Amino acid sequence: MATIQAQLKQILHDKFGFDHFRPGQLATLEALLTGQPTLAVLPTGAGKTLLYQLPAYLLKGPILIVSPLISLMQDQLNRLRQQGLKKAAMLNSTIGYQDRQLILNHLSDYQFIFTSPEMLAKETNLAAFKRQGVAMMVIDEAHCISQWGPDFRPEYLLLKEVIKSLQPAKLLMLTATATPNTRQDIIDRLGLTSQQVHQIVQSVNRENIFLAVEKVFNPDEKRQRLVELLQQLGGQGIIYFSSRALANEMSAYLSAVTDYQVAAYHAGISDVDRYRIQQQFMHDELQIVCATSAFGMGIDKDNIRYVIHYHLPNSLENYVQEIGRAGRNGQQALAILLYAPGDIQIPRLLTSVEVPPISVMEQFNKGGVPIEALGPQAEVIAFYLSHQTSPQVIKQLFHEQEQKVQARLDKMMEYLQTQTCRRQVILNYFGESKIEQGQLCCDVDLPHWTVSNLDLPAEVSRSLPNSQLDWRRRLNSFFNL
Repeated sequence: MATIQAQLKQILHDKFGFDHFRPGQLATLEALLTGQPTLAVLPTGAGKTLLYQLPAYLLKGPILIVSPLISLMQDQLNRLRQQGLKKAAMLNSTIGYQDRQLILNHLSDYQFIFTSPEMLAKETNLAAFKRQGVAMMVIDEAHCISQWGPDFRPEYLLLKEVIKSLQPAKLLMLTATATPNTRQDIIDRLGLTSQQVHQIVQSVNRENIFLAVEKVFNPDEKRQRLVELLQQLGGQGIIYFSSRALANEMSAYLSAVTDYQVAAYHAGISDVDRYRIQQQFMHDELQIVCATSAFGMGIDKDNIRYVIHYHLPNSLENYVQEIGRAGRNGQQALAILLYAPGDIQIPRLLTSVEVPPISVMEQFNKGGVPIEALGPQAEVIAFYLSHQTSPQVIKQLFHEQEQKVQARLDKMMEYLQTQTCRRQVILNYFGESKIEQGQLCCDVDLPHWTVSNLDLPAEVSRSLPNSQLDWRRRLNSFFNL
């Protein structure tokens, strides 16, 4: 083991320019390289991408990374190229058929291949990877298996069969947040056992982030309070919304009433615009991003001073992931949630699932009704039916998933309404023990807090006007325009 450690530390220094591993990295790499399936739960900003980049210098054959979002794949691919690792590609819906076939026919030419569960669900794609063989399979954002697979992107549930088919010598599952129950669910749904999987779990606690909740009486007061906060906080921040429309509306409003450069980011804008906004924010050309949850995975910006939630997140897992994008440089940061009466209805509405009657599903199976008859969840329902799942079982699966979603939302409300330390509520939820916390912990422990007494770092200077040319060059280079 000492020999492996020395080799890993040498590669870390020579190839990545670091002298020390971050907490959890070395233990994960050691377990992984012994051939043991490994689940690493490392907080946002802990350097999870290193865990599949470094092994590329030791393994022969491509490393397959299963990623949930196209924007995340693009960001990770771009970073590899910036580091001089050119043998990388991605397979997703943005890649044309001929280009996909070219990649699949030359898999041995690549060190890293990013793809989605949906792409791996296609028999021809999986067959190509099986013929080639993969040195290592990585499931990034592995919590999606548990939270998305059952009722949103069921192809995540097929990863169990993908693993059986490919039999990768190295298997790594990565996520920033997972409760003990979620970790077990990930392991079960991948067809593994707790005895097989080595788990490295680091604390979710980010002690440099001050936690606060502000209750307002109505939407107008919430909007006014947001402007007041931004005037005090300055730039380098993210504001999260549950609605694309409101993200757009508030971006335009804040641009008009403040002197900050603000943009909206969500899945409804084009890939080029998403990349442009992300790059402008990363290079301090934008000070504030009004975003939905589509923004954040893969964002490695170290000077974000605050994260504001304009709407109530649907789980503590999501909340901790999103606020974890603040203060990655270790300096003081702020996470504040604005809450108005009735806000709870938004996540309830967004997470509710309408399952068609059993009789309709039976008719669809017989070809008696079109797919549209299955309702808003038509594609997911059709997926289960095509995999020989009975309508009765489908009904039960969605009922159980709805109960889990509601339980997570209840815990989010517990955090919002607590009269005890907010940080301890989070740690309890993730199965962690009580810790000693410094003075700047949360608004329950420091009820008379103000922005001025949080000791936030200085605001980054605004970029020069001609910096717009920089992102255009980066954009052209990235998309080969």
